[in-house]
Amino acid sequence: MTAPIETTGAEAGAQPEAVLAGAKKSQIEGRSLTQIAWTRFKRDKVAVAGGIVVVCLVLMAVLAKPIEWVFGLDPDKFHQNLIDPALLAPKGGWGGMSWSHPLGVEPQYGRDMLARIIDGSWVSLLVAGGATLLSVVIGTVLGVVAGYYGGWVDSFINKLMDTFLAFPLLLFAIAISASVQDGFFGLNGLSLRISVLIFVIGFFSWPYIGRIVRAQTMSLRRREFIEAAQSLGARGPYVLFRELLPNLVAPILVYSTLIIPTNILFEAALSFLGVGIAPPQASWGGMLSNAVDLYTADPQYMFVPGLAIFITVLAFNLLGDGLRDALDPRSK
Repeated sequence: MTAPIETTGAEAGAQPEAVLAGAKKSQIEGRSLTQIAWTRFKRDKVAVAGGIVVVCLVLMAVLAKPIEWVFGLDPDKFHQNLIDPALLAPKGGWGGMSWSHPLGVEPQYGRDMLARIIDGSWVSLLVAGGATLLSVVIGTVLGVVAGYYGGWVDSFINKLMDTFLAFPLLLFAIAISASVQDGFFGLNGLSLRISVLIFVIGFFSWPYIGRIVRAQTMSLRRREFIEAAQSLGARGPYVLFRELLPNLVAPILVYSTLIIPTNILFEAALSFLGVGIAPPQASWGGMLSNAVDLYTADPQYMFVPGLAIFITVLAFNLLGDGLRDALDPRSK
C-alpha cells in the first residue's frame, strides 16, 4: 500500500497531469507504509538517540566475550593490590579509576568494574529478551484466538488471563527461583538460572500483551479484508495467521520494546534479592546487591551498575515511544 502525493495550494485544483509534470518517479509511485513510518521516526531525534543507544547495548551484549578478549578484560580477576586492606575500599579517589580501570574497581575484591558491567550486559539482555519473546508468543497466539473466535473460547481465555494476573508475580518468582535445584530438566548452573528467569518472567506476564492483541483482533475481525478472505473459503487458521497477524505487527512491536525494560528491572530485582543470577557470574542486579554492604566503603560501586540499568531502561523506553508514534496511522 502506498500513500498519495501531497498537494497544497494551487496544485490541489490543478489537473493530475499538471501536478505530475515535475514530479520524480519515486514521488509518482508514492511511499510505502514502512517508508512513512521511517520518515516519522527519523523526525523524533530523542527516539533516534534511544535507538542508537539500544543498538550499542545489544552489540556490547552480543560481543561481550570478544570485547573482553580483545581488551584483556577479566571480570573475575582479583586485584587485591588496588584495595586498602583496612578500609576494604579501592586505593585512590573515584573508586580506583585509572587508565587500566576506567570505571574503577570493586571494593573488597578489586575486580574491574568495566569488565563486570560488560559481562553482566549479556545476561540482563538475554533474560529480558527471552522473557519478552516468550510472553509475546503466548499472548499473541491466545489473544488473536480469543478475539477472532469469541464466545466460549474468548470467555475461557479471559478467565485464564485473570487467573495469571492474580498471581503475586514477585513472590511467585522468588519461590520458584529459590526452589529449583541443579539438574532440573538436565540444566545446571548459569544456564539453569537463566532458563528459570526467562520462564518465570515470560510465562506469567503474557496476559498483558494478550489483552492488547485480543482488543485489536476484535476491532479487525469485521473489516472488509477479513470478510473477503472468508467469502473465498479461507478457514480460521489461515485468517488468523495470514490476514490478522500481519496487521497486528505494529502494536506487538511497540509493546515488545516497552516491556523489555520492565523485564530488565525485574531480573535486576531478583538478582538483587539473591534469587537471580548466582555468583561468580556478573549481573547488574547482583552488583547492586553486593553494593548494599559495601557502599560506605565506596559509594561509586552502587552508582555504576545503577547507571547502567538506568541508561538501558531509558533507551528502550525512548525507542518504544518513538516507534509507537511512528507506527500510529493518526500521526502526521
